[in-house]
Amino acid sequence: MPDRPGVEDGTAMGNDPLLLGLDVGTQSIRAALVDPAGRTLSYGVAPLETTYPRPSWAEQDPAQWWASARVAVGKAMESAGVGPDRVVGIGLDCTACTVVACRIDGTPIRPALLWMDQRSHREAEAIGVTGDPALKYVSGRVSPEWMLPKALWLKRHEPGAYDEADRIVECTNWFMFTLTGEWTLSLNHCAVKWNYARPEGGWPTALIHAVGLDDLLGKWPDRIEPLGQGGATLCKAAAEQLGLKSGTPVAQGGIDAYLGMIGMGATSAGDVAVIVGSSTCHLAQSRGGVFGSGAAGCYPDATVEGLYTLEAGQTATGSILDWYRRHFSGDQRREAEARGVNAYEILDEQAEAVPPGSEGLVVRDDWQGNRSPYKDPKARGAIVGLSLAHGPGHLFRALYEATACGTRHILEDASQHGLDVSRIIVGGGGAKSRLWMQIHADVLQRPIHLPRETESCALGSAMTAAVAAGLFADLDAAAREMVALERIVEPDRRNQGVYDDLFARYARLYVALRDGRVVDPLAD
Repeated sequence: MPDRPGVEDGTAMGNDPLLLGLDVGTQSIRAALVDPAGRTLSYGVAPLETTYPRPSWAEQDPAQWWASARVAVGKAMESAGVGPDRVVGIGLDCTACTVVACRIDGTPIRPALLWMDQRSHREAEAIGVTGDPALKYVSGRVSPEWMLPKALWLKRHEPGAYDEADRIVECTNWFMFTLTGEWTLSLNHCAVKWNYARPEGGWPTALIHAVGLDDLLGKWPDRIEPLGQGGATLCKAAAEQLGLKSGTPVAQGGIDAYLGMIGMGATSAGDVAVIVGSSTCHLAQSRGGVFGSGAAGCYPDATVEGLYTLEAGQTATGSILDWYRRHFSGDQRREAEARGVNAYEILDEQAEAVPPGSEGLVVRDDWQGNRSPYKDPKARGAIVGLSLAHGPGHLFRALYEATACGTRHILEDASQHGLDVSRIIVGGGGAKSRLWMQIHADVLQRPIHLPRETESCALGSAMTAAVAAGLFADLDAAAREMVALERIVEPDRRNQGVYDDLFARYARLYVALRDGRVVDPLAD
């Protein structure tokens, strides 16, 4: 979701080394300068624009990614008052499944297909029906957001662009090339979104052949580097444009949510990291794997080699709140401007005045389809139960409650397939809303642990930079020094009955909408 106020910029003192974490999100790029104790000295933020050519399509311009990165890094350096010699390592996280077709020098051939783009749903279905063994790791079905469906869509619908492309890669790969001048792949991305599975021999060549994408392998770099490793350094051209020092170590980048999990310290069995941003991602580590749930998948070696990472998610959460803010909060924005605060503070005040359950409103948060547990790209959002008694506060609270219900549905589904949830840690921009976090605790009826650094993705990237720079031996050592949990939000047990009832109605509404039945989805 959009950045809220509250970032504490400060001037760096002494000569301690600093780490630069680059967090390439959906709505902005954030550059964080972090010290070895895990404290952020300054942020630089630059916006990104998304275009929506058709319903369920979403695209971005890679040229703007780099332009915004230059602005964000410059702001962070200026705010901290430090020179390039203080930055001893660079880490990177980017949105997952944001696919770029480009030439060998990185020049884009067309706009990038953003992660939330759902246009390749037919291609995803075609891949799923192959029944390839590699699909075991993705619960039997691929998402239209992922690499293979998007590449297949390009080949079918834009063959000229597909053929011209020397590289069909993700945002992280493109950024790593721009930073270092070398083409590599991230094992994190490949294991999670490219159907790469070491237990099955690596690339799913039989699957790739079955859907007619044999030539795609030639458009991928040969080198696959684990998250945070690789031994790369900042090239001269990038250093000059960013105002940094050539030769600075650059850790292999990865998926924003996975770096967020590292930045939250959620790496023990039973820990669940919930990263709340434009979308929400749920991540948990497992030694044996959790299979058969409606999660996006359970991926070997995705974060730590030798472990599986279970991932699930909601395609739209903070982006729904931003949709509401942009289109329906004119009064709140004007009041916020007059008071000198963020519009979300006014919206939160109005939502907090509404009782739990939003007096009968039920919302399905499927604005961009359902990622988990249904993997239904055709699902759409709905607002049910409106009356003349409802106002803006009711609707905004109902949006908060719907997104929390989505998380509850995901965790209940995974628990039924063997996931033992012992601790829930929430990070990302959404964690800055006290009300949203309390609603999560109440809907889940579990304590919510909040880290000191809410921008956990940038911190996770900085932690990989610290390892690449040799400050720590590995990510576990970095976590011990750089991650701190600040507070716990306890659930209000008085709201359990209200939210149990709301969750049942929330789940029932999806079924009614999917089946196209003309029924009262709120009826008992």
